[in-house]
Amino acid sequence: MRPHSLRTRLVATTLLLVALASAVVGVATTLVLQHFLYTRLDSDLRSASAVFSRFEGSPHSGQATPPPAFGGGGPRPPDAVLADVVNGQVTATRVFSRDGFGTVPASEYPDLIAVVPQAPPTSADLGPLGMYRLISTVRPDGSRQVTGLPESSVTDIIAYVVVAEVIVAASTLLVAGFAGAVLVRRELRPLERVAVTATRVSNLQLDRGEVDLAERVPDADPRTEVGQVGAALNRMLDHVGSALEARQDSETQLRQFIADASHELRTPLAAIRGYAELTRRTTLPEEATYSLVRISSQAERMTTLVEDLLLLARLDAGRPLERGEVDLTRLVLDAVSDAHAAGPDHDWLLTLPDEPVTVPGDASRLAQVLANLLANARTHTPAGTSVTVTLASDAGQARITVVDDGPGIAPELVPHVFERFARGSTSRSRENGSTGLGLAIVDAVVAAHRGSVRVTSQPGRTEFAVLLPTAGAVTPTPPRRPARTH
Repeated sequence: MRPHSLRTRLVATTLLLVALASAVVGVATTLVLQHFLYTRLDSDLRSASAVFSRFEGSPHSGQATPPPAFGGGGPRPPDAVLADVVNGQVTATRVFSRDGFGTVPASEYPDLIAVVPQAPPTSADLGPLGMYRLISTVRPDGSRQVTGLPESSVTDIIAYVVVAEVIVAASTLLVAGFAGAVLVRRELRPLERVAVTATRVSNLQLDRGEVDLAERVPDADPRTEVGQVGAALNRMLDHVGSALEARQDSETQLRQFIADASHELRTPLAAIRGYAELTRRTTLPEEATYSLVRISSQAERMTTLVEDLLLLARLDAGRPLERGEVDLTRLVLDAVSDAHAAGPDHDWLLTLPDEPVTVPGDASRLAQVLANLLANARTHTPAGTSVTVTLASDAGQARITVVDDGPGIAPELVPHVFERFARGSTSRSRENGSTGLGLAIVDAVVAAHRGSVRVTSQPGRTEFAVLLPTAGAVTPTPPRRPARTH
């Protein structure tokens, strides 16, 4: 079943209760009225039987003159039935109306014989005459007199009352439905404002950066249930806002520390590499020369790590990149050529469009994105792996894909490959140690260019896809993944 709103359910529940109440009142009223009318009819029937019993003569004399008056001088009841029953047979049947009386064939009303003498009034269907209320009395000579009054006076009143009740109940439901919809809408407006506030908060980017959590519920009266919900939501937003401010301060301090540390480490690392290179030019023992080579190698690796950290810190701080027209076709061609030279044991395949593809951005940073993706494919796959690089442009976007047929990425690692210091699985091991920042730099640089990058992997196929807006295309800034440090 399709779920309905709270407003609809409240109005429907109200209408159901009103309908049930109207039905109970209508049925109870009808039953009470029916009991009252039949009680009065039975009283009139007994009075009519007493009046008809005062006929002069016996039923065998054939006398058919009715009494001149009924009920103390009042008019006779309309269409009264008077029957004579002798020895279990109806001998005469008369019908009295306001215009007089007449006899009818006794054989047409066999139900008159079944009326028990001295019993309470009972109802019977007299065919063309309709439903009658009947009572039987015993005359002094042993014959029975059956007297009946029509029930139409009772049934007509009950039918009229039932129709009136149905009309009134339908009108009440219509008015209650309209009034209930208006009142429920008005009473639920504070709850709607709570929902609107929660929706606006849920649309805020809370994972990183400075967050201005100024949204609050205006209806926070603790005397009402909705006000209590609003007050609780406001308190929760206050706590969340305080936590976000503390998180932002911590991130700011951490980024500033990383930037300062990276900047300060560049000079001593350069000095270490310089002195190591200078010392290697002199004649030294073989062990000392080997040690200097290792010192230079590790200093170079640490320099790369420091440069990567400094770049990420600058991107996190929102430092603007250089903007210009970048020929992606040339960048992809150069990157694949460099990768082929660095990894000749891999098969490098390149697919380029017929027309050059240009995007607005920083050429050096985009070149770094391509270099990191190709280095990732080279170093995390065994020799002989085929790596296919494809550049295409469609619908205002440039698409760069890097696909390899290596062992793939472990499924539990795929959601975290763009996080900082994420380490590859053993199936994608590399000879040299990995800093775990290459793909994080790819994600940060692409996001700074208003683009996106995603990865899909399974054994035998791993694909990295980079989407960048082409020149003239306007796209919103995609949400950034939260930066994590380990």
